[in-house]
Amino acid sequence: MANESKLICFLYNNIAGRCCLKILTMPWISRQAGRVLDSRLSRPYIPFFIKKHKVDLNEFEHKEYRSFNDFFKRSLLTESRKIDSVAESLISPCDGLLSVYKIDERSLIPAKHSIYRMEDLLENKELADSYNDGWCFVFRLRPSDYHHYCYIDHGNVRSRKRIPGILHCVRPIAMEKYPVYVQNTREYTLIDTENFGQVVQMEIGALLVGKIQNSRHQGYVRRGTEKGYFEFGGSTVIILIQKEQATPELAVWMLSKLGQEVEVKMGQKIGCKGN
Repeated sequence: MANESKLICFLYNNIAGRCCLKILTMPWISRQAGRVLDSRLSRPYIPFFIKKHKVDLNEFEHKEYRSFNDFFKRSLLTESRKIDSVAESLISPCDGLLSVYKIDERSLIPAKHSIYRMEDLLENKELADSYNDGWCFVFRLRPSDYHHYCYIDHGNVRSRKRIPGILHCVRPIAMEKYPVYVQNTREYTLIDTENFGQVVQMEIGALLVGKIQNSRHQGYVRRGTEKGYFEFGGSTVIILIQKEQATPELAVWMLSKLGQEVEVKMGQKIGCKGN
């Protein structure tokens, strides 16, 4: 709780705050906030954000930003992230804080003080059941993290789905109060990968903006190719792996069982092929 901002604590722990939250999580509020952050009026916020979140500008292209959102969706220099190219390595699609959960035989995920049904997350029971006894990798992106994400393996895109919703914060305090992952706006792509079977790669928007901007790749995609990015707002990426297709790194799994998140970078190995 000590790491949560005073505003977030007010919104989620106070009756008056929760009344405000009902308005702030509505998509039309997010659209209005997005217009402000897309305007030149938002530029003075950039140096404040850099200082507050200790952003290392040496990792990014040097340019003049038109707006705060232009800065927020900035691109990395190519050499700033190394994509693990070993076929058997399961990689992180993004920068962020990783938690790993085992999906049980009833398609339930015991994640962050809530029990999530895969059917509610995907809005597809048949697809949800195919991930029984598999793995759920949850990457929570902080405002300071790089908000672009990539494909985790070579493969063929089978389908895409967008699920409209509201936009809760994705910090732990919010997940203690609400089933955030199944309430927030989200998109997912079903991919037949070369090394990890049928994978679901999902992006979840978050409070105020958290807008999902996905590339509409068709057919074959390559490991490490950019899949899309989030506009301003903390956000989440979820990877679903079927039974016996991959295993998380032991250290990551053990820390997740203790309720601890692990900081990872895009392209970093987080698991391996097989069980």
